Amino acid sequence: MSRQLVLPLLPAASFAAEDFVPDPSNSEAREWLARIPAWPLGRLALAGPAGTGKTHLLRATAAREGWEVVDGAGLRALPAEPPARGLAVDDADLAPEPRALLHLMNAAAERRLPLLLAGRLPPARWHDAPPDLRSRLAATAHAAILPPGDALLEALFAKHVADRQLALDPALRDWVLPRLPREAAAMGEAARRLERASAGRRRLTRAAVAEALSGLFGDGFVEPEGNPSLAATTLL
Repeated sequence: MSRQLVLPLLPAASFAAEDFVPDPSNSEAREWLARIPAWPLGRLALAGPAGTGKTHLLRATAAREGWEVVDGAGLRALPAEPPARGLAVDDADLAPEPRALLHLMNAAAERRLPLLLAGRLPPARWHDAPPDLRSRLAATAHAAILPPGDALLEALFAKHVADRQLALDPALRDWVLPRLPREAAAMGEAARRLERASAGRRRLTRAAVAEALSGLFGDGFVEPEGNPSLAATTLL
């Protein structure tokens, strides 16, 4: 008798397609996602650094197509029957049981279901995997998401700040952005640090912001109180 096991589902979250910021760094991924029937072997992997929009693209595509979304980091087994329309696996490169990922890929292929995967590296570089999984990963087309440009980094920072209900004066924002690492993940980390620094404060000065972000800025950027116009971060 077959035993049905439950896939680990991602918690509900909002990744609306209209909130995604198009950028040259993600143009290849967007082009591939616009022509699903053209995917070789019916599957595609999105590959790129943390924070560059892989999850957003994966979730928005799955919502549009009616696919089930699975957390690859918790993928240990499969249900008796795969989803009816398609499957999207976020953090597929973190699957703790490579065989479970192999069985998922085989099941999707047998039923001719589209399969969308996401990971930080191209699929040929995932896992210390058995040979049969390595061959399937190597044969999977992938769309590279490149490091973001300045316009996208600014948009990401603005989104993270808005998500935390922090109002950042444009002058202070423009002072912060050039000092942050040119990485998408740094935008979210900076907003998290500003949120912690804002606890119990009516407003944040430039010196307080510099202190909160000093580990991201590097040494030598904590500055004394200066232009009052830069003492401008308040909670909404």
